[in-house]
Amino acid sequence: MPDLAYFLAVLAIVFTITFALRAVPFAALRTLRGSAAVARLSAWMPVGILAILALTALHGTITADPQATLYALLAVAVTAVVHLASGRRTILSVGIGTAVYVVLVNAF
Repeated sequence: MPDLAYFLAVLAIVFTITFALRAVPFAALRTLRGSAAVARLSAWMPVGILAILALTALHGTITADPQATLYALLAVAVTAVVHLASGRRTILSVGIGTAVYVVLVNAF
């Protein structure tokens, strides 16, 4: 069993690396804030990430249970409608869409 000094040294190194990896993007962003590329990325990255997550989830659903494909697509439609109708509140729309999917899969 490693001694306490070794354990504390490992924790300090892990903390330093983690802190640096999280702080560096914010420090770099300060100098790049006026950049057109950063503005474009800030507008499109959230949409891209959500699209990748949605496609991955839908692919997993369709592959695992082809019968649930219609339910998944209906839940996506409900999510989109709620998202646009509620002033783009992501948590609300994703929550309601997920609830619709869970109810459809378990009720039918």
